[in-house]
Amino acid sequence: MSRKPVKGEYIETDTGNKVSRRAILIGTQHIMLGGKTVIQAEAMIRGDLARTTQPTSSSGAASPGSNTAVAIGRYCYLSKGCCLRPPGRIYKGSFTFLPLRLGDHVFIGEGTVVQAATVGSHVHIGQGVVVGEFAIIKDYVRILDGTVIPANMVIPSFSIVAGQPGRVVGEVPEGGHEAFELRELYKTVGNNPQPLPV
Repeated sequence: MSRKPVKGEYIETDTGNKVSRRAILIGTQHIMLGGKTVIQAEAMIRGDLARTTQPTSSSGAASPGSNTAVAIGRYCYLSKGCCLRPPGRIYKGSFTFLPLRLGDHVFIGEGTVVQAATVGSHVHIGQGVVVGEFAIIKDYVRILDGTVIPANMVIPSFSIVAGQPGRVVGEVPEGGHEAFELRELYKTVGNNPQPLPV
């Protein structure tokens, strides 16, 4: 009599994504994960908020991948209770949602709500942050805990942002770029976690 293997806390995909069984993914057909991404328990990704009007090419068929609501890069880490929602607006007379794109090595803290248009690579967003609709966050940005980023704000590369409303309060020091790498943090999560190296 064979025993079923014990189910772990995380579902691990072929591309190395580690998704908690308690994560809330809505509209999974509109969510694209780049690989080696960690999605913690109670993290919510709203893929159901996809574009309602399809742009058509000259042949009359919609381009493949044009209906992706949330695109997440490699080595991203979505903490407990965070929420990713595509931004929405009125376009050609009807309300529609536009895609939310995250780059590589993006850390999103607990209880954070992200409705940005684009989040660049190597970005650290603290806990309890609210990122307003259509904000654009460039590469190597650190957003401190409790910050509220207003809608449509563009945050330049190598910035440190804090406050309510958020504003640039400093810049990432030279040589401080390694702190944005999430490869080691990725290894500490999953059904067979490894301790962080000292």
